[in-house]
Amino acid sequence: MVKFSAGCVALSLCCCLWLAFLAGLPAEAARGGKKETVEETVKRVVGTAMEGSGRRLGAALVRLLFHDCWVQGCDASVLLDTVPAGSGTGEKDAKNNNGLDGFNLIDDIKAELVRLGETNVSCADILVLAARDATAILSGGTINYAIKRGRVDGVVSSASDADAILPPSTFKIKQLKDNFALKGFTTRELVALSGAHAVGVAHLQSFADRLNSSTETPIDGAYRNALRNHTEAQKTAQGTNDPIELNNIRDMDGKFQTDAGYDATGVNTAVVGVLDNSYYKANLQNRVLFRSDWELRNDTDTAANAGIALAEFGSSASKWFVAFSNAMAKLSDLRAEGPRFEIRKNCRKIN
Repeated sequence: MVKFSAGCVALSLCCCLWLAFLAGLPAEAARGGKKETVEETVKRVVGTAMEGSGRRLGAALVRLLFHDCWVQGCDASVLLDTVPAGSGTGEKDAKNNNGLDGFNLIDDIKAELVRLGETNVSCADILVLAARDATAILSGGTINYAIKRGRVDGVVSSASDADAILPPSTFKIKQLKDNFALKGFTTRELVALSGAHAVGVAHLQSFADRLNSSTETPIDGAYRNALRNHTEAQKTAQGTNDPIELNNIRDMDGKFQTDAGYDATGVNTAVVGVLDNSYYKANLQNRVLFRSDWELRNDTDTAANAGIALAEFGSSASKWFVAFSNAMAKLSDLRAEGPRFEIRKNCRKIN
């Protein structure tokens, strides 16, 4: 029989209590280091979520940021399920918001911040930070930009507002430029932000007009036929008449690229889901999904021509990285509009 002294028992009890105390602390504090900052927590959660096959989630966060900030400013209104409760009129129900994703990850970040005692971080700040971190990961650390916290959460979310304000994929060049100008963005910034289409996916309904012979905008014939065949096959594979396709032809398989006549010169086709200037190279070949992408090639404005920026970014990745960083920082700083604001306890509903 093994005997323990009173001193040993007391020491063991103290150790157990100390371990329990450490378990309740943030990892950094438990290691004796500094407490993890809000920014570090967001970066950690986003990075973990995007490991492996989660890169598509990063693209969803970038899109989610644009769809939030473009409507009433950066106020996290797109995260609300419905306002008022049960009416079904929230921004999530907007036609222009079809296929939005990333909501669960924002919930996870909010929950982790609350667990660590950070209860006064707005959902709008979380979304802006998450999109920035996703952008850095998608670009392999090439795209980084500074942003400040301090945003507040709105209490209004309207599907009709989102459909009235967000530019659909069928917009013509003048409509696109006018839409961006209303938000204080230049033609060059319009073209720069369009480069986000280098990653992510799109539903067929967003580019069906490009495949319909009665509505199609000029599109490379080989690419159109390859896309038609692929979407038909995906209807069966995905079990829906509105399947998703990868935005970037660079990310399609070799057979598709060959059938579409894609020229991959200057493009790293060994990478998938990377945020780079390959979108511009594909656009200059007229091998892009959306009409709004194609429209950038056809700007007749001599003062601020989208085609000039398109060609510039296609030939210089470094110039696009700078332009995209600046435009994303500007987008993230669009001032919230609304009757009142709060710091939401739950990003999906008002307090």
